[in-house]
Amino acid sequence: MLESRVTTLNTLAHAVGELLTEVVGEGEAKVSGLSYDSRAVRRGDLFFCVPGTMADGHEFARAAVAGGATGVMTERALDLDAPQIVVHDARKGMARAAAAFFGDPAKDLVLLGVTGTNGKTTTAYLLESILRVSGQITGLVGTVETRIAGQTIPGVRTTPESVDLQALLADMRDHQVGSVAMEVTSHGLALNRVEGLRFRAAAFTNLTQDHLDFHGEMEDYFEAKRSLFLPHRVERGAVNIDDPYGRKLKDSVDVPCIGFGTSSAAEVRATAVELSPTGTGFVADTEAGALKISTPLIGSFNVFNCLAAIATAIQAGIETVAIEKGIAELQAVPGRFESIDEGQPYSLVVDYAHTPDSLDNVLGAARRLAQHNGGRVLCVFGCGGDRDRGKRPLMGAVAAREADLVVVTSDNPRSEDPDDIIGQILEGVLAERSEGADAVLPDRREAIARGISEARAGDVLVIAGKGHETGQQIGDRIIPFDDRQVARELLQKRGWGGSP
Repeated sequence: MLESRVTTLNTLAHAVGELLTEVVGEGEAKVSGLSYDSRAVRRGDLFFCVPGTMADGHEFARAAVAGGATGVMTERALDLDAPQIVVHDARKGMARAAAAFFGDPAKDLVLLGVTGTNGKTTTAYLLESILRVSGQITGLVGTVETRIAGQTIPGVRTTPESVDLQALLADMRDHQVGSVAMEVTSHGLALNRVEGLRFRAAAFTNLTQDHLDFHGEMEDYFEAKRSLFLPHRVERGAVNIDDPYGRKLKDSVDVPCIGFGTSSAAEVRATAVELSPTGTGFVADTEAGALKISTPLIGSFNVFNCLAAIATAIQAGIETVAIEKGIAELQAVPGRFESIDEGQPYSLVVDYAHTPDSLDNVLGAARRLAQHNGGRVLCVFGCGGDRDRGKRPLMGAVAAREADLVVVTSDNPRSEDPDDIIGQILEGVLAERSEGADAVLPDRREAIARGISEARAGDVLVIAGKGHETGQQIGDRIIPFDDRQVARELLQKRGWGGSP
C-alpha cells in the first residue's frame, strides 16, 4: 500500500506548514514510505528523528539513511549527506506529513473519540456497536484490537503512532468504512499521535491516578486529556460530570459539551438503575427523550460506560433507536469483567483493572454478585513494572478492603524486580489489614491456581490486571500468558469443563 502512494520531499515539506523552518539538502528525492524506526527502514522511506524516553531518533538518522531512507525529518540540521526537513517538533511534523502522505483519510471518516483513565475500551466497543446498528461500516482503534469493516487485527498501542494511525485510517477508508470509534490516550495526545485529526464527538470518562511515571503530576495528566477538547480537535464533547475532573473540564473548554452521570445537572442522566448478576438496566433521561437501556454488561461502572456512549452518540447526531439497540447487542468486551465458565460452582472473572479506581469498581461489582450468591470475593492481582509506582500501595489497600481473600502476584514486571513491586503492594495491604495478604506468589500461574483452590460455591474470584493480554513481559522478553486460558486450564485440571 505504501509503495503505491509516491510523493516528493518538497510536497511533504509543504504539508508540514508552519512547522517547517528550512530544508537542508538539494534534489527531488522520491518518498515511497514513512518510518520512525531505523531498524524497519525500507528504501525510499522518509525517516523521522523522533525524540523518545529511552532513545533519541536523531542518533539513528545515519543508520536510517544507510538502510535506504531517502531523507529525514529532524529537529536540528544534521551532518548527513541526505535531504533534511528541519521542524520545531518532529512528532507533530511526522503526524502532519503522515496525513499528507496517506491523502488525509480522516476527512472521509466520522471519528468518535474516548479518553479518560478507565472505561475507554468498553465505551469504544459500545460506540462501534451503535455505529454498526445505525447502518455504518465501522472501524475500531483501541487497546484490545483494531477492527476494519469486521476484520480484526491485534492492538499494539491503544493510540498508535501517527504514521501507523494514518495508515490504519487510510486502510479503513479504502474498505469503505464510514465511522470509527477510537480510544485516545493521554500519551497519544501528549505525543501528538492524533495531531491533524478532528473528531465529530468525544467522551471524557473519568480521571484517576495512573501514568504519573509519564506525566509527573495529576494536573499534567488532566491537561493532556483536556487537550482533546480543543476546537481544532473535536466538534462536540460528552463529559462525566459525576467526576470532579469532568466538571472542571466541562467548565473550561470552548467546545459544546453535554454532561452525563447520575446527578440532576447531567443532560444525559441514569435513573431507575437495576443491577443484576446477568446484566444492567436503566433509563437514560436525555433532551432527545428517555432511552430504555438494557445490557448484558455487569456492574455500576458499566452504567457510566453506557452513559458515555449514549452522550457521545447523541452529540454525533445518531438516532436514539440505534443507541438503544447498539448497547443491547454488545454481549461482552474481551478482558473486561469477562466470565470464565467451565461449569465450576463459583464465578471466575478476568479484568484489566490496573488502577486503584478500576480495581475498586471491579471488586465492588464482584461483591454485589457474591452477596447475591451468598459467597465471598477473592482477588488475585499484581502491578506492572516501569509504570506509576505510586499506585501500587493504593491498589494493595483497595484489595485488602474490598476482597475477603487476597493473593498478590506478579503482573508485567518488565525491567523491575517482581519482589520489589510486590513489596510496594504489600505496604498498602498491611495498612488495611495487619495480617497482610493471604498469599504472596510471584509466579502468576501459581497465584491463579491458589485462588482457584480457595474458591467455594457462590464465591467470585477476580483475576485482575492483565485482562485481554496474551503475554507477560519479563525483562526484555514477552512470554505467552493469558489469564483467561490459564484459568480454563487450571479449572479443567480440577475436573471442570470435562472429565477429571
